[in-house]
Amino acid sequence: MALKVPRLVVAGSGSGSGKTTAVCALLRALGERGVSTAAFKCGPDYIDPMFHRRLTKAGGNLDPFFFSDDTLNYLLEKHGAGRALSVIEGVMGYYDGLGLSDRASTYTVARATASPVALLLNARGAALSLVAALEGFVNFRPDANIRGVIFNRCPPSLYPALAGAVRERFGERVLPLGYLPPMPDCALESRHLGLVTAEEVGRLDGILDRLGAQAARSLDLDAIEAIAAGAPPPRFAPPALPEAGERLRIAVARDRAFCFYYGDSLALLEDMGAELAPFSPLSDAALPEGAQGLYLGGGYPELYAGELSANVPMRSAVFEAVARRRVPCIAECGGFMYLTREIGGLPMAGALPGTCRDTGHLARFGYISLRAKRDNLLCRAGEAIPAHEFHHWDCDRPGEDFSAEKPNGRRWDCAVATDSLYAGFPHFHFYARPDFAANFCRACRKGARSHG
Repeated sequence: MALKVPRLVVAGSGSGSGKTTAVCALLRALGERGVSTAAFKCGPDYIDPMFHRRLTKAGGNLDPFFFSDDTLNYLLEKHGAGRALSVIEGVMGYYDGLGLSDRASTYTVARATASPVALLLNARGAALSLVAALEGFVNFRPDANIRGVIFNRCPPSLYPALAGAVRERFGERVLPLGYLPPMPDCALESRHLGLVTAEEVGRLDGILDRLGAQAARSLDLDAIEAIAAGAPPPRFAPPALPEAGERLRIAVARDRAFCFYYGDSLALLEDMGAELAPFSPLSDAALPEGAQGLYLGGGYPELYAGELSANVPMRSAVFEAVARRRVPCIAECGGFMYLTREIGGLPMAGALPGTCRDTGHLARFGYISLRAKRDNLLCRAGEAIPAHEFHHWDCDRPGEDFSAEKPNGRRWDCAVATDSLYAGFPHFHFYARPDFAANFCRACRKGARSHG
């Protein structure tokens, strides 16, 4: 039986429209109202969900490049069922996808999940033009499903006139759902990979409290809940997931330097029998006892290269595990950098050749299809998984055991892949290819037996 998942997509007119701030304000206000929530992020972003998790524990990423429509709806129901309202934060502008298309856009997610949409418009420096922009978004696609509008950075004195103009133009078809005024003291800082992480924002709880209090005053929460309640139950064929096997223990790097993980990917490993043992390459002296596998996720190792390099016992432990004992290991982006000889001239684990340096710009960016050139830890030669890259630092030995292809046809070789290792800049999600996760777990169990 399909379960109800009341939901609303908060889409922006473009990047920088304030989607994360608005979503956090809405989640806090709903929480103070006693409304149980889940929060999702369109696309592959790791950082925005960190802010969501400070406000609700349920949710994840909904990425139409990674997932089929069935998997999108499966994950939506998995986390949203039983919650009074799920908020889905968009990516970029509502229709912005691959190239000059709407493929893999917020619109794609809204359409695939039959979710109503509230468009967030930046009201700074505009007035009636905002209504014209809204009309363009509403009518650009016949199935846009834009049911409301929120004006961000909107002077309180302007909102009543804007709301009246929206009602006059659209009637009940598109509702004015309120506004958020300029709140410079609540701005979330950015760095080259997007926002700084939630853990790095000073006084974050105070910022969230102020945002929530403002949203309670100036957003129409009743109308938002009513629109969300009208969403139909998600409909899908459940993905075929591997069954759980013998218990195993996987060490997962989790600290300020390594924090980019998809919660659903980790949960899938747990569903297959893995106990995930967190450890800190920054501060721990050894890997978790009895670890049969190793997962080094992405993050910001370049910001903490001095501390990582100074922790010689951990560097030695990782080198011993990966290079000598051949413990099955996945190392994505920052984790791959940590396995190389150096980051910015500072010694790292040295399990792989190569040195990493700051290019000063995005070295490679965006979605790719990752195809294996040889049998390896995760898959057989010729098998592929959707992935993405987003990094300023690069390595002079990035690997050549997978081929990467962008949607525009550009190709390059990348990643180091053996029967015990995947290490490269591309990130991927296990729900895109659950068999890759099963192969990793199988290798961990096999390796543990062969090592006694």
